Amino acid sequence: MIATRTDLAMERMDADSSFPGADVRRWEEGDVQLSEVVIRTEEAAKNLGKPRGSYLTLECRLLREHDPDARLAMANLLGEELSRMVAPSDDAPVLVVGLGNRGVTPDALGPAAIDKTLVTRHMLGSEYAQSGMRSVCAIAPGVLGVTGIETVEMVESLTHKLHPKAVLCIDSLAARDSGRIGCTVQISNTGIQPGSGVGNHRRPLTKESLGVDVIAVGVPTVIYAATLARDAFALLSGEGGHEEALTSMERELLGTDLGNLIVTPRDIDAIVKNCATLIAGGINRALQPSLNASEIAAMMD
Repeated sequence: MIATRTDLAMERMDADSSFPGADVRRWEEGDVQLSEVVIRTEEAAKNLGKPRGSYLTLECRLLREHDPDARLAMANLLGEELSRMVAPSDDAPVLVVGLGNRGVTPDALGPAAIDKTLVTRHMLGSEYAQSGMRSVCAIAPGVLGVTGIETVEMVESLTHKLHPKAVLCIDSLAARDSGRIGCTVQISNTGIQPGSGVGNHRRPLTKESLGVDVIAVGVPTVIYAATLARDAFALLSGEGGHEEALTSMERELLGTDLGNLIVTPRDIDAIVKNCATLIAGGINRALQPSLNASEIAAMMD
């Protein structure tokens, strides 16, 4: 069996929810479906192709219908979960890193979310600072092909200078199921490998490489064409009794130009814009619990 081409841990577990060395839990809160995958052993990590740790997924298909209530519910849940993962506030800032390329829409989620994140490090101690405001700084470091600098090199330098409490990374991901594009958020405590969603692996941003906790937040914005071709063949053939043929076909496709072709929805501009607003909203709620939504909005103007 070939590896499932997805960045979502829950999709890697879909085939066998009782995978040895890994646990999965699923539940619902309103219209949002949640699942948590905890990879406990190195063997499970190797077999699933994901580092050991916790992966929480929030999914709401109503997001693709631009439902404002669904986006608010997701942002609130995201904020709650992130607040549990980020250590309590002290004088150290939280560094938010928006990974990706502004010039490539499916990869622009990180920079777009940074634009909507409330940064406060420069305000603390001034007359504009609110009581209980947490120190937050942010950067969109760009990509190696544009800057000539590895993302991890830039973030390493900042962590050594700023000594943040945690680094919170935002990135675009790849999904196995096209229905999850733009309506699924994955949070993990294992760090992140920039470019993994498009097969362009760079040096990872992890606690081991940076020396501080690294929390990753991602939304799938792309899917591999070979996966779509496999699914189309399965639909036409009824899939029953054809798993071996499907696997063989996908393996053959991966060795061609089609294997590296990446597909994204035609409304990707709106998807990235909405998801950036969602993620930034969750981050602002998590990092600034003493501020209400109107205060955050006013300070962003």
